[in-house]
Amino acid sequence: MHKNIQGQLDLPRSDQETSKVDAEIQEKQKITDHEIREFPVSVIVDKFTLGLENDEAEMYIPDYQREFIWTKKQQSKFIESLLLNLPIPYLFVADVAEGKFEGRLEIVDGSQRIRSLVSFLGDDLVLQNLEKLPSANGFKFSELSKPRQLRFKRKTLRMIELTELADEETRREIFERLNSGGTKLTTMEIRRGSSDGPFLNFIESCSENPLFVKLCPISQVKKDRAEYPELILRYFAYSNNYMNFDHEVDPFLSDYLKLSNTAFNAEALQTEFEAMLKFVEKHFNNGFQKGSNNKSVPRIRFEALSVGVTLALRIDPEIVPVGINDWLESKEFITHTRSDASNSRPKVRNRIHYVRDKLLGKEVEKE
Repeated sequence: MHKNIQGQLDLPRSDQETSKVDAEIQEKQKITDHEIREFPVSVIVDKFTLGLENDEAEMYIPDYQREFIWTKKQQSKFIESLLLNLPIPYLFVADVAEGKFEGRLEIVDGSQRIRSLVSFLGDDLVLQNLEKLPSANGFKFSELSKPRQLRFKRKTLRMIELTELADEETRREIFERLNSGGTKLTTMEIRRGSSDGPFLNFIESCSENPLFVKLCPISQVKKDRAEYPELILRYFAYSNNYMNFDHEVDPFLSDYLKLSNTAFNAEALQTEFEAMLKFVEKHFNNGFQKGSNNKSVPRIRFEALSVGVTLALRIDPEIVPVGINDWLESKEFITHTRSDASNSRPKVRNRIHYVRDKLLGKEVEKE
């Protein structure tokens, strides 16, 4: 016998109780069966990029994953680690067992690293702030020597591949566990503590709108981490100031919040917000979701649809759109709103204008 945390004596565990624990562990282990794989950088990039335009790449980023948020400095540091053969954490992927993604590999953890590799090999990343290899600062991949390029492409990364027994709920739980150690505050949680004021209170109120919650389902974990207020802030900031967006999302949103805390027209904003929601409910079969089976709404998709609808309604409040499902499922819209789409100024404008102009039935304005 031993004392429990209350200082009381516990009776010995029965064989039946301990056997039950063992059985439960064995059962749960089945869904996290895995294999260790190792692929060259070039193969990983191909698995992610070949077929990406049509959302058919072997390796893909699910909705619950984050956007590409690593800075150029973070990407460069990762590339530097590879160049120096420093240890790199395992990637986590999962073999999808059913549905339209069956047989493909869902990236459970490692999307920032994979997207950094794609950016570097595609010459979109210029190395910067390197401390161990300062002579490489300012270099693109194509500017390295040919032998160095070949050696880099041959460098291998290890990944843990969960078998098809791991269902979506398991994959999401693993992602949350991998990313919750020493949990940091989200940017919106920080804003709640540092930028409290009337506009933030207004945003919190809008985030509880029943129609909004219905049209934009997210996981309980995201709800607990202030994802709804984050989406509402993005909606108002982009709707009213997207032409002034440069390339950094967090400062853009924080500045808009601070400015609006001093003066804003709550009635006008709420009227426009509710009009947008009613329009989406009436004309978009799945609300902001990609499909009825999707359990979450990516930020980029929400921004494009909600802001695009609002801009269209400002031009024509009586708009009657046609062919919505055709362009929502088009290759072009998928490209605008896929999870690896960047937040560069032209890409933000182009995805918003795409929705606006498609709803208005006019030629899409591109930057």
